[in-house]
Amino acid sequence: MDLQHTIETVGSFMDFAGVAVMVIGAVISIPLALRGYQPERLPADSAPLTVYRSYRQLLGRSILLGLELLVAADIIRSVAVTPTFEGVGVLGIIVLIRTFLSFSLELEITGRWPWQSQRGGPSASSATG
Repeated sequence: MDLQHTIETVGSFMDFAGVAVMVIGAVISIPLALRGYQPERLPADSAPLTVYRSYRQLLGRSILLGLELLVAADIIRSVAVTPTFEGVGVLGIIVLIRTFLSFSLELEITGRWPWQSQRGGPSASSATG
């Protein structure tokens, strides 16, 4: 088995893992949400999450992790073939789209962009510690 075939196989496995994480996460999120799952880092003044909102957050986290694995698979597979400008361009567009989706999901789940600090700010974390 040559290196290119091995890398293609690893990329395919990462694709499978990404899809599996999303599907398994969607299934596991249902009973967790029905049991009243609440994230540990809810702001102190916020109300508990409804079942629907809890499921959305759990599902969003599963999709986010799955997207990260799919991006990794695309990058791994791009190494296996001789890079062309067209191939690198397509990979770049795929990574941009998936990165945009990841940022959108992060905003939906946490209510803030990934580069923003937590809502409570530094005074909230120092008050508890």
